[in-house]
Amino acid sequence: MKKLFFPVCFLFFMHLQAQVKYPSTKKESQIDDYFGKKIEDPYRWLEDDNSKETGEWVIQQNELTNSYLNKISYREQLKKRLTDLSNYERFSTPFKKGDYYFYYSNSGTQNQNVFNVLKELNGTAEVLIDPNTFSKDGTIALGSISISKDGKYLAYEISKAGSDWAEIRVMEIAGKKLLTDELKWIKFSGMAFKGDGFYYSRYDEPVAGKELSKKNEFHKVYYHKIGDAQSLDKLIFEDKEHALRNFGAQVTEDENYLLIYGSESTSGNSLSIMDLTKQDSKFVSVVTNFENDYSVIDNFGTSLLVYTNYKAPNYQLISIDANNPKEDAWSTVVGQAQDLLKGVQTAGNFILCNYLVDVQSKILKYDRKGKLIGNVSLPGIGMVDEINSEKNKNEVFFSFTNFTTPVSAYKYDVEKDSRELYRESKVPFNANDYETKQVFYKSKDGNSIPMFLVYKKALILDGNNPCFLYGYGGFNISVTPSFSATRMVFLENGGIYAVANIRGGGEYGENWHNAGTVFNKQNVFDDFIAAADYLKKEKYTKTEKLAIHGRSNGGLLIGAVMTQRPDISKVALPGVGVLDMLRYHKFTIGWAWATDYGTSDNEKEFINLLKYSPLHNVKKVAYPATMIITGDHDDRVVPAHSFKFAATLQENQVGNNPILTRIDINAGHGAGKPLAKTIDEWGDIWSFVFYNLDMKFKQ
Repeated sequence: MKKLFFPVCFLFFMHLQAQVKYPSTKKESQIDDYFGKKIEDPYRWLEDDNSKETGEWVIQQNELTNSYLNKISYREQLKKRLTDLSNYERFSTPFKKGDYYFYYSNSGTQNQNVFNVLKELNGTAEVLIDPNTFSKDGTIALGSISISKDGKYLAYEISKAGSDWAEIRVMEIAGKKLLTDELKWIKFSGMAFKGDGFYYSRYDEPVAGKELSKKNEFHKVYYHKIGDAQSLDKLIFEDKEHALRNFGAQVTEDENYLLIYGSESTSGNSLSIMDLTKQDSKFVSVVTNFENDYSVIDNFGTSLLVYTNYKAPNYQLISIDANNPKEDAWSTVVGQAQDLLKGVQTAGNFILCNYLVDVQSKILKYDRKGKLIGNVSLPGIGMVDEINSEKNKNEVFFSFTNFTTPVSAYKYDVEKDSRELYRESKVPFNANDYETKQVFYKSKDGNSIPMFLVYKKALILDGNNPCFLYGYGGFNISVTPSFSATRMVFLENGGIYAVANIRGGGEYGENWHNAGTVFNKQNVFDDFIAAADYLKKEKYTKTEKLAIHGRSNGGLLIGAVMTQRPDISKVALPGVGVLDMLRYHKFTIGWAWATDYGTSDNEKEFINLLKYSPLHNVKKVAYPATMIITGDHDDRVVPAHSFKFAATLQENQVGNNPILTRIDINAGHGAGKPLAKTIDEWGDIWSFVFYNLDMKFKQ
């Protein structure tokens, strides 16, 4: 009889797969009636994040996942390499307020970025806020900040364990004196200074025990005078008739106008203005519907410069007179172009317009009347995500990055049109070993979709390369070239990192976004599936070497794709995903996503959602090796989505690939996550990917 020879690693692989035995998850009789159609929801009990049973289930699932990952011999080595790759000094792009410059920094492996102040641009920095001192494990993070016009006060948010809930503190900058101000129950807010106080947004205090899941309703805008107790704050704006609207405040740089933005979803807003120079001034409604986006960039006297996609899917810059804000008096400053206008900034006597051209940056300079002056020279092909300047100053700072280069800060003189490198980071690898390529492929309906590919030079197209395909496709968000040290360990081990710029995002304006919303949502999944098929057809990779990943709305993407095409990849990684499309709008801020998804409260939208809702399309088939990723404090996309999806997949998996769920403790949707937790999470992700793609990890 002929002997069969199996390498040791193959025997280990077979053994590891065979050892996966899922914890028993109870099922309850829960049937909902949607327009006469009965829908079972047997794992509804997992929605109760405070119950003892849910807590025990979380412990069992994490024990299973850790048991699996602990058997991967190089798991800790991977995390060590991720730590080394992350250990480099980095800086944000500076900005000026009053007499000071401000920026964020990280010495290398600090859990949270530090906020610094400079009295002179090239002087010695002083630490204003070090959030690493807030907690030992780094789970208390610094959120948004705001600085008074004169540079005297700093207001800043802190959040705990990744929750969207925040608290506001105030500091006197000159003496670094922390004041007594403490504001609570802040969510989805900025801080807009006016005089010796600021405007902010908050909800009423929620019912104890329901802070992380209860629907957020009746957002309000208050004014807080520095030194006062929060109970003395003045209510500025509320809407008692519409519970599901959010409101945010902005004050123009000269502090002459208060702007209130209202929103019912993640796109489209109303706009009201108040003249703060007049006593007993009332709000004047400029826009009352929620059909388009409006953002006031600056003002020249009574003329408000407004960035909008009104009658301009690719956005334009218009002028609205605060004294006569009726639509028929609006005028165009910089009209819509063929390319997407991503952002606008005033500097000196000029207007800088940041365009997105095939998902790469181009900056044009105009005078204040909208006359084109010329191009702003950039360091290369990549992204400018931040431009910091003051209206009457020529000094500008902008960021620049791409897939293999960390953010560098450049100083630009807008009058002289001269650029110089202000500060760059030194990374512990050679970026010249890698190249980035942009390709265009056809989706199911013939539309051309761009995709970035990043890999080691001299790549051989033999179909055997491990590939990690990422996508998002929603909420008008553009996935642009950016650097992350966490992906370098995959690249240096021969992997291809691919980003598909699918519809639903904002890469080509509002039309691109709308082509992936509500009844067009299937386009998003088709675009991603076509990206995977293209990578195989062109021999970049093959099914057995492909991993797919997305987070949040991208988690929905992966959930939908893997249930529609279980054979698409070897590995699937839905992260913090919206996976129960029939009930997503019943938790926290989920109702605001209805413009992208629709809701099950509408019969036609219910029928459409049911077609692709990941939770409701699981069948008894062989699914890819799957690790569902969530956080126990995620109050953006509540973890119940991931819990119910994991239980359903485990129940229906007929293949040998594992279905695991990784539930991070004291972690939320992603914002503010400490570096140690980020490294731990990505160490587990890459361990799972390397192992299941049969990659060899090289230290």
